[in-house]
Amino acid sequence: MNGEPIILGMELRREALRILALADPAAKAAATRAWFAEQGTAPVAPDRAFSAGTDTHEPLPGRPPRPRLVDPAQVPRRTPFTLEGRAALLHAVAHIEFNAINLALDAVWRFAGLPEAYYRDWQRVAAEEALHFTLVTEHLASLGHAYGDFDAHDGLWAMCEKTAGDVTARMALVPRTLEARGLDATPPMRAKFARAGDTRAVDILDIILRDEIGHVAVGNRWYRWLCAREGLDPVAHYAVLAARHGAPRLKGPFNMAARRAAGFGDEELRALDRIGPESDGGGHTAR
Repeated sequence: MNGEPIILGMELRREALRILALADPAAKAAATRAWFAEQGTAPVAPDRAFSAGTDTHEPLPGRPPRPRLVDPAQVPRRTPFTLEGRAALLHAVAHIEFNAINLALDAVWRFAGLPEAYYRDWQRVAAEEALHFTLVTEHLASLGHAYGDFDAHDGLWAMCEKTAGDVTARMALVPRTLEARGLDATPPMRAKFARAGDTRAVDILDIILRDEIGHVAVGNRWYRWLCAREGLDPVAHYAVLAARHGAPRLKGPFNMAARRAAGFGDEELRALDRIGPESDGGGHTAR
């Protein structure tokens, strides 16, 4: 556990905040997985209001000094047909998964007054993201590299900060927008690794895609629940939230089967179909 034992009996949301503040990626991933495995009956304290400044004195999210975070346009395009390029692409996936751990932990501690099932859902998501990060970084190590060796960008966490005051916006614009873009980008990336002969990367991406369908479904489920609670039309309100918080413009091609499995409705899928097959051309996962 890298010196970061789970504190048994601690409230689930407080423990999520403590783990979020951990800066060492391996320690955070291990602590997250143990938190899920060992705290199935821990009290949730759904109505308690936590404060990052009061309940932890560490910066959020905790993260290492590397990778260097740059503008997305400065992250170079990579090919999986060289060892260095393959490592760089895997590093991009590792960075996404590390951020996804942070996003799920933040969803647990930050928002009060929700059903216990909401917190349990995001606890499970955090643990699965931690597994993904561990699998990717282990494979990255087999290629002679470690997390932090390549530049990365901070788009996922930036949207987390924009939606810190509105759980409905968080559900709309992180899991079912930014993370859903990973459903579209993973199959083309998988195909490239397959052509490069990296069967281990293919296997890992299969695991990630399988689990991410479930993670996006969690976002869809709670977004719709929140809209129903507030008397809002989820499709119309999504457009309001996307404009309010500057959500990125969606680009095709879209993995319609995965999106349908993740809970997107017919109206939403028809809207995506009208966008067309435009691609960002880079082979990057978009999360």
